[in-house]
Amino acid sequence: MLAKVSSCAIIGLEGTIVEVEADISAGLPSFTIVGLPDTAIQEARERVRAAIRNSGFTFPVKRIVANLAPADFKKAGPAYDLSIALAILISSEQLKAADVSNTVFLGELSLDGSLRHTAGILPMSALAFQKGYRNIIVPACDAAEASLVEGANILPFTTLAELAEYLQGNRPAPKVTKSKEELKNDIPANYVDLSFIKGQENVKRALEVAAAGGHNMVMTGPPGSGKTMLARALVSILPPMTSAESLEITKIYSVAGLLPPDTPLIHNRPIRSPHYTISSAGLVGGGTFPKPGEISLSHRGVLFLDELPEFGHSLLELLRQPLEDKTVTISRAQGSVSFPANFMLVGAMNPCPCGFYGDNTKHCTCPPGSVIRYQRRISGPFLDRIDIVIDVPRIEYEKLSSEHLAETSETVRQRVASCRIIQLERFRGSKILSNAEMTPAEIRRFCTLEGDAQNLLRSATKQLFLSARAYHRILKLARTIADLENNDIIKSHHVAEAIQYRPRWQV
Repeated sequence: MLAKVSSCAIIGLEGTIVEVEADISAGLPSFTIVGLPDTAIQEARERVRAAIRNSGFTFPVKRIVANLAPADFKKAGPAYDLSIALAILISSEQLKAADVSNTVFLGELSLDGSLRHTAGILPMSALAFQKGYRNIIVPACDAAEASLVEGANILPFTTLAELAEYLQGNRPAPKVTKSKEELKNDIPANYVDLSFIKGQENVKRALEVAAAGGHNMVMTGPPGSGKTMLARALVSILPPMTSAESLEITKIYSVAGLLPPDTPLIHNRPIRSPHYTISSAGLVGGGTFPKPGEISLSHRGVLFLDELPEFGHSLLELLRQPLEDKTVTISRAQGSVSFPANFMLVGAMNPCPCGFYGDNTKHCTCPPGSVIRYQRRISGPFLDRIDIVIDVPRIEYEKLSSEHLAETSETVRQRVASCRIIQLERFRGSKILSNAEMTPAEIRRFCTLEGDAQNLLRSATKQLFLSARAYHRILKLARTIADLENNDIIKSHHVAEAIQYRPRWQV
């Protein structure tokens, strides 16, 4: 008897329906899985055999062939365990009166027959619902994640034996609470409050502007001036996420297998800080079966690169296309996948190898040529994609020892959130959520300059030899500065502040 059971595969961030077929025939006992399975699926033979036997069923001592269709793309991961086991039970007629034609089965099996957590449950459940499947069977531990798909009939089970009883009509359908988890939008407990950082008021202002418009930023200064601490404090002033942003990030982390079991919906914007020894695949994504890299795990959040020049020229150049297109495409022999990569890039670097070039207190010991070579590790095309480059000077003793607390992160966060609300209203009906995402069409429509501001920008473009990209980025930045003041028209002081954030050593 031939049995067919539906499951799902993940390609990039999207799913595709996979039909699992099982055929049992006479012959020497064997168990073969075909359909371009990877090692994890080949090992499912032992998991399925033990799970069937330990769930009170008999594993057929015959020739068994399981096919994963369509067979023209590589299958990966243990999500097919449950569907393979059910296909064998139906084919061997141990499960009778089981109509599974309108049901998708997802889950990894333990040797004792229990269902384990499976990565990618959210996008797979969303696809099954979109394709019109009536029931979606998932492990009980993944029920909260799957229930984020509005309108889907999610049926959670703990073991294969429980599922078999339900399919035979001996057990009622389990229920999962469909109450949509509310976004908490809490600030993480381990954040750094801006009020605890002494001095650096100009850098705090730049952080506020960057957070308000989603702009890229690089900080340069001597060691110990607070660059890393300021970058870590950025999470405390980022605006709350929308529901759509939260679901986007949750889907990425689900596919990557990084979604915490007790957190079906990610509430806080991600902050990723990879070490400079990271590989190119780890940064932008890749592998035999492409997985999201750090830039995709930073989607709608922050990618913090400490010691920016140490990342190397080739790694930084890989970021140029994602910074511009907000997405990254990974091509392999078997096909291409695209991952979202709409992140804020925040970098921190020393001005020279010794770290004290331009410092007023400690003399720089680097030869002039060494300073130039060090700064040229950050190429002009890369800097052209950075909106804010700001110096972080050494903090004076009087400010360090002062008991006065500066403005708190919560106060700044409220201003940033109000600015983002203005932008959400401005771009309502489009996929754009912040000023940094504007295309030339939106810049032409929404970046209206007064006469003095136009004259100032014209002079700066000529004297600083600004590229077209730098010109547009100044307009986006000026638009954000004007939004912080709730001004519809961009004025000259908005443009002046945006221009001063351009890098000094390379424009």
